Amino acid sequence: MIESTDLNVSDAKQIGAMTEQQVLIAGGGHVGLSFALLLAHHGIASTLLEKMRYPTISPNDDSTRSHYLDSRNTALSRRTVQIYQEIGLWDELQSHACRIDTVQISEQGSFGRAQLNKAEEKVESFGQVMENAWLGRKLLLAAQQEPLITIVDNANVNAVEQQDDGVTLSYSHFDEEEQQQLQASVLVACDGRDSTVRELLNISTTSYDYQQTAIVGVVETSMPHEHVAIERFSPAGPLAVLPLTDPEGDGNDEYQQDYRRSVVWICPKGEEIQYLEDDAHFLQTLQQAFGQRAGKFVTAGRRGAYPLTRVLADKQVTGRCVMMGNAAHTLHPVAGQGFNLCMRDAHVLAQMMSAQVLRGADIGETQLLQRYEKSRLSDQKRVIRFCDAVVHGFTHPNPAIKLARNVALVAFNKLPNIKPLVANYAMGLKS
Repeated sequence: MIESTDLNVSDAKQIGAMTEQQVLIAGGGHVGLSFALLLAHHGIASTLLEKMRYPTISPNDDSTRSHYLDSRNTALSRRTVQIYQEIGLWDELQSHACRIDTVQISEQGSFGRAQLNKAEEKVESFGQVMENAWLGRKLLLAAQQEPLITIVDNANVNAVEQQDDGVTLSYSHFDEEEQQQLQASVLVACDGRDSTVRELLNISTTSYDYQQTAIVGVVETSMPHEHVAIERFSPAGPLAVLPLTDPEGDGNDEYQQDYRRSVVWICPKGEEIQYLEDDAHFLQTLQQAFGQRAGKFVTAGRRGAYPLTRVLADKQVTGRCVMMGNAAHTLHPVAGQGFNLCMRDAHVLAQMMSAQVLRGADIGETQLLQRYEKSRLSDQKRVIRFCDAVVHGFTHPNPAIKLARNVALVAFNKLPNIKPLVANYAMGLKS
């Protein structure tokens, strides 16, 4: 059972101040910033450490994106949007997010087709697509303006020590030799797939190399996106083409309105260089794999390459320390489930800590953190199995398996009650 509370935010802030409880968050990417904001919503103070130096941005300047993260885009599920709505942040994010009204799934050279439509499922949208550069900027601005969040950037974590009543984290700035220390009731590691905190705590991992690389970028097509997200499978790997907002403030004004799309192209490891260095070859390969569903791929923007490896922490809680985000589970990007799973983790832990504060109890209590870990395992395992089933099922060359998956796509479109179930799952509403 997931714990929740109707704790008033102002009351929670007073309780948090009285108990002097604080959370240390190592890692200030999307998950770390979001978790800090979730805690602040419940009146819980946190100190967030980030190894990179954050850019200097002004809340009055909304004309340029911040590229301190990367050039990728994030598909936000309906549940993730609801979480941002709960903490009053969605109005700020929505201006740079592009809704998904329809989801189409198909396989190159096969008869199977499936489609989800928001009108049929009676939802506002299936989710939103947002560039990481905008999402990171908005989250950082919100964190910088929140008095319950203290930000320490350009910080390298050097050691973690646990005591019966707290955690001590030692760090130094990259341009200084002097080591400093921070103490808190609990430490939450959101510092990525190659987590330093996880290594310092001697938490082992289980890894699987997909032998694939994700090529991520932005393209312009000859047909407008019409808020349609398309997942296309080919022998080379999955290809996702998602709608994007228009390129305000990114110095790329040649894109036409509503013709701009995000591309996530999965290719075998070792083939990525040709797609990164040769725009014409990249566009031609996309066209061959994707067909004419988006018209012609006209222009390709800058692209990044990301090796794909599943990394799972063998445990997510040890003492007063919690692994979260990619430090806990790094997944294949197929179906865009990874970040949304992390947001559900963060939301649940923030709720449980809020209930603990209301009781006047220790938010770093090991039993509480272990209950959190146990409460999240079912959702996590289900998403991991789903992602791996899609990756392996749609790339398996066996003709019988190919026939079965195409029959399944046809059945998905025809059988009653299947679409709502899958739609709710994809939107993160069944966890």
